[in-house]
Amino acid sequence: MGETYFNKATETMSREDLARHQSEKLQRLLARLQGRNRFYTAKFKEAGVALDDIRTVEDLSLLPLTTKEELLEAQASDPPLGTNATYHKSEYVRFHQTSGTTGVPLRVLDTDESWEWWGRCWGHVFAAAGITPEDRIFFAFSFGPFIGFWSAVEGARRMGSMMIPGGGGDSLQRLELMRQVRPTVLCCTPTYALRLAEVAREADIDLDEIPIRVTLHAGEPGANIPATKARIEAAWTAKCYDHAGASEVGAYTYECEPQPGGIHLIETEFIAEVLNPETGDPVQPGDTGELVITNLGRPCFPAIRYKTGDLVRPNLAQCDCERTFMRFDGGILGRADDMIILRGMNIFPRAIENLVRQFDSVDEYRVNVYTEHEMGVLEIEIELASDSGAEEQRRAIERGLTNALGLRPEVTLVERGSLPRFELKAKRIRVFEDSSWKHAED
Repeated sequence: MGETYFNKATETMSREDLARHQSEKLQRLLARLQGRNRFYTAKFKEAGVALDDIRTVEDLSLLPLTTKEELLEAQASDPPLGTNATYHKSEYVRFHQTSGTTGVPLRVLDTDESWEWWGRCWGHVFAAAGITPEDRIFFAFSFGPFIGFWSAVEGARRMGSMMIPGGGGDSLQRLELMRQVRPTVLCCTPTYALRLAEVAREADIDLDEIPIRVTLHAGEPGANIPATKARIEAAWTAKCYDHAGASEVGAYTYECEPQPGGIHLIETEFIAEVLNPETGDPVQPGDTGELVITNLGRPCFPAIRYKTGDLVRPNLAQCDCERTFMRFDGGILGRADDMIILRGMNIFPRAIENLVRQFDSVDEYRVNVYTEHEMGVLEIEIELASDSGAEEQRRAIERGLTNALGLRPEVTLVERGSLPRFELKAKRIRVFEDSSWKHAED
């Protein structure tokens, strides 16, 4: 394995040294916020916490948790920037916002200082995937207000790699541009990597003509779902890497070259707590809990003990890559609020995707959950690449899902091109109260 570190000295430091490093940065951060950041100054005062008492990482638990709903309220209380903006509006140089898929978008703001911090975080992501100044990175994004696109570009600048924007065109136009400029790295959501491969097949474009050696993915779980990762790697003849981050928190994880089955937290820039969603108590390494993050390099728009809603399984053992940074085995396992409870069974969308993606004949799918005759129904709509032997394929998929899930889903074949395609976060799960939606669609 080559030197795939952004900063080997910090990425391989002892856990003791890392804790001291985090504690020092935490103290400096809190000192900058006190009296200047209206949101957190009021929040800490209400909780009765004296910031002088926060000296180490262990003391962090004395501070209250932060939710997205609170940040949205802080935004609404003093528009347009909100009370979580630490500095005067003239100091901010970047404006972005979340996708707003669960409601009102959250606006996030950055200064020159914090934008440099974003670049360093993404530098870890690129370096761990072996990306160098010799690489040409194709960003298959539309470049809207979502921060992930722009921060990744800043990371490419930090690495000295060529950035090739893929906005302003459809999938076929992007593939044609890739054939012309011959990028070596593809950066997009895992769903869109498979969509590009589907369009290439339909247009009779040989992906081997494009010298992609690394695909790097963010925006949704998938690149750490075994079957999805395998399909991406087979389609592009490239090594697939996962990354997770959040607009309100930062680019906080990356996947290393040995890929032991998980993603590393950039612990020099973030403090992670993994808590039991029901009790709020810390979970033990190897157990699953909700990820709570404190970012250490973004005082202009801080996130202190932020409840991400993501479920992870922490691992503190030193990795095969020699890094000592905490690892989340399996990547982001799902969200605390997206579990499907059906007939007394707990089912995560991640498990469904891993099963469906094992069938190469499936181009796209969608999951419908509803109640009929007082019984919960799990319907999976399947769009096949070919009509040849379609019913046999449908039965095989149904058998595989039944055996794996422990209940029998209804697997339905739909016409090619009838299911939505996604460039950003895929929305494949639909939940209805009853079956009346089916009659409405008919």
